[in-house]
This record gives sequence, structure tokens and C-alpha cells, in this order.
Amino acid sequence: MLTVATWNLENFFTAGTPFGPATAELFDRKVALLASTIHDSGADIVATQEVGDPAAFDALVAALGSGWTGVLSTHFEAAHPIRVGFASRIAIAETEDVFAIPERLQGVPTSDAGDPLTAMGRGALRVRIATSAGDVDLVSVHLKSKLLSFPGGRFEPHDEDERARYADYALNRRAAEAAAVRTYANALLDAQGTQRRLFVLGDFNDGVEAATTQIVNGPPGSEIGSAGEGRPDSGDGARLLNLAPLIPPEKRFSRVFRGARELIDHIFVSTAVRPAVMAATTLPGAATLPSITEHAEARKNAPVSDHALVSATLDW
Repeated sequence: MLTVATWNLENFFTAGTPFGPATAELFDRKVALLASTIHDSGADIVATQEVGDPAAFDALVAALGSGWTGVLSTHFEAAHPIRVGFASRIAIAETEDVFAIPERLQGVPTSDAGDPLTAMGRGALRVRIATSAGDVDLVSVHLKSKLLSFPGGRFEPHDEDERARYADYALNRRAAEAAAVRTYANALLDAQGTQRRLFVLGDFNDGVEAATTQIVNGPPGSEIGSAGEGRPDSGDGARLLNLAPLIPPEKRFSRVFRGARELIDHIFVSTAVRPAVMAATTLPGAATLPSITEHAEARKNAPVSDHALVSATLDW
């Protein structure tokens, strides 16, 4: 059996850094709780998001114990250096950073200054592992957040016109990043998704039915739970299937925002992978997920992530 997971670790920085917890004790407690949850999930490989610095990640890999290794992306925003990665107890054969925005989308504005979007803010990362079924590619993703920020580091707009504009900028950027991920997946699959084993997983910052998430699906049809599921069609070679419907309904959320449950962390698989998937679920880092607000800085000392780990178990 193989268990694949994704988890946004929430501002995972070492103590004393601008975004990190106040004390080493708080950091050590978070590392221990993160490692405990990963062990409880039974994961063999975990796509991670919001890793603040390599030292924090190294501490987590060490806490996971013998046999675990890790790799981080090298593309991130300098102002808030969170990045994606993988922690794995399966040997990682190769890696590749992914961050280019498709040329025809590079005119998307991202602020009132009109700055063009040429690269993903948090680059994606692909790794390849060997399994009993053969080689598998996995891509860790963290798309633009729905939580809005405004010029000067503000979390509140000057007026509702500014809020509307920056909501649009964020949505356009998230959609362009989703298209970048989909374009990269197209190249990996090369219309051979019935043979090529691919996972695209991470924090997509939007729900299953959101337009940005739907971009990643590729050709419509054969969605899990639909009438076309299991019926071969011309889209199977390019399609990615979201495993969200396999998560038990009572567990089908990965974050709580202002009291509302949201599933914004997803695992997509190519057609070749789907027959091996036995189950999917979520596992919070504590008994319940905290309800968060727009003010992320208020959680610098939080010992648990504000996201649940999302996992899929395969018969490999």
C-alpha cells in the first residue's frame, strides 16, 4: 500500500524569524505535533506548503525519523518566503521547479501599479518516485490565497472599491497560476494519462467547484461520482480527477474560515492512478481545526496548522 498526502504547515518558520514563533519551545512543540500527525496519517510521502525556511523543514524531517528525506522548491516571494516541498520515506529520484506563467497570461495585473504576472508567487515542485506500479510524478502546489492584502501590508482596504479591485487581482492571479499548473500537467501527461501516473496536490485556495480548481481538472467528464465515471472517453489521456468525493462527507473540509468549513486542499490524479485509489480522508493536526480570520499574523505562536492534512491510500 502507498499513502500520499498534502499538508499546508501554516507559516512554518523557525523561532525568532520575522514570521516565526516567539520562542524555541513554541517551535519545537509545533514540530512535534506536525510529525505526530504525519505519522498518524500513515503517509509515505507528503506534499508540503508554507515552509518558511529550510531550517524549519530540516527539523521536521529529523523529527519524522530514520528513512525520511525532504526537498524544497527554490522559487518563492522574497517578501514572504514560503515555499512548497516534499517529505518522503520513499527515495526521490528527480525534482523540477515549476513557476512559469503561460506567455499569453502574463499581462494579468496583480495590483493597482499594473505589475504584470510572469511567474507563480509560490512555485510548484515536481518529484518522481518509484513504486510497485512504476514511476510516479507528484507536483506540490500552493496557489494565490483568497485572503486579501493591500498596499503597505494592510489587511483592511481603504474603501470597498479597493477591496473589489484587489479581490479581482487575487482571483486573476490564482486563475493564471492554475493555468500554469494545468499547462505543466499537460506536458507531463502528453495525452497519455491512461498510462502515466501523476498526482497534482496541495493548497489550491479554493473549493472543488471553483473555476480556478476546475481549470486543473482538464477535460470535463468521468468525474468521481458522476454518471460517466469508469466510462472510457477521449478525455482520459489528459484528465485529472479530484479525489474530494472519496473523502467522507463529515471530513470533507481542510480549513475553517470564520466558522465556515472549506475544502481548499486537493489531490488530483491521472486516469492511470484512479483504479488504485482505495480511500481519501482528512486529518487535522489537533482534535479540531481552529477557525481563522484574515489576520494570519495573529497565529505566529500557534502550535498546530490551520489546515488539515489530506491523504489518499492506494493499492500499490
